[in-house]
Amino acid sequence: MSGQMIDVTGGRVWAEIVGDGPGTPLLVLHGGPGVPSYYLDSLRALAGQRPVVLYDQLGCGRSDRPADPSPYRAERFVTEVGQVREALGLDRVHLLGQSWGGMLAAMYALTAPSGLTSLVLASPVIDTDRWIADCARLKAALPAEVQEVIDDHEARGFTGCPEYAAATLEWWRRHVCRIQPFPPDVERALASMGVECYATMWGPSEFTLTGNLRDVALSPRLPELALPVLFTCGRHDEATPESTGYFAGLVPGARLAVFEDSSHMAHIEEADAYLTRLADFLAEADARATAGG
Repeated sequence: MSGQMIDVTGGRVWAEIVGDGPGTPLLVLHGGPGVPSYYLDSLRALAGQRPVVLYDQLGCGRSDRPADPSPYRAERFVTEVGQVREALGLDRVHLLGQSWGGMLAAMYALTAPSGLTSLVLASPVIDTDRWIADCARLKAALPAEVQEVIDDHEARGFTGCPEYAAATLEWWRRHVCRIQPFPPDVERALASMGVECYATMWGPSEFTLTGNLRDVALSPRLPELALPVLFTCGRHDEATPESTGYFAGLVPGARLAVFEDSSHMAHIEEADAYLTRLADFLAEADARATAGG
């Protein structure tokens, strides 16, 4: 079916179901907050195995952008996931969340919704304090002149200027997407990013957190997840292998896959290997659900 608009709290969101394979549908939650689903289009390759459901969260991409930023809260986005599921009739579903979408997916899973078959947390943000500590360590490895531009502009509040953007681009090339130039799917996502959503919930950059997500700590609740869970990340990821591995260790029976030639977008940077690993995990979770395990 083609894309459609779905009514959710605060406005309407764009969603599309791709394919009609026999497996349980995969619902995909993009990152940001506010970076729409274009950059996850590589997951459409699974559509022969199962329906793949992509949607742009409120505030970005093809979805509505409220004039009032008050809907840009984690709790409302959790509700939005359930509303999208209900509108599309996704009684049983796998859930994949990437980056901020991983935080959102974990928050949603912790509400114990019915029909959730498995959870994939791709380069997730789980504890914001740990994320910022990891980013501080990675930022310290940037060239000194790049760090100076970043620190100076953030101190003076000049985060919208070209010099700051150029300095943060070095971060992106190391820790977000190592394919240069950036693939078209990434460029499309950035071109239609919800800047106000990102600034309200996160801040001026990946490594500077000033928004309303600054006090999130989900790790104490991860042991509550009682379903198949796969964590993924890249070796050079801002969601570091050390932290992602730590979070995986808190979930009973969770799997961890680290992609050696990737950063934050392993589903693009090592697409074939990523899709193979993901497809195997989802098929195994389907078989387990069918067997009643």
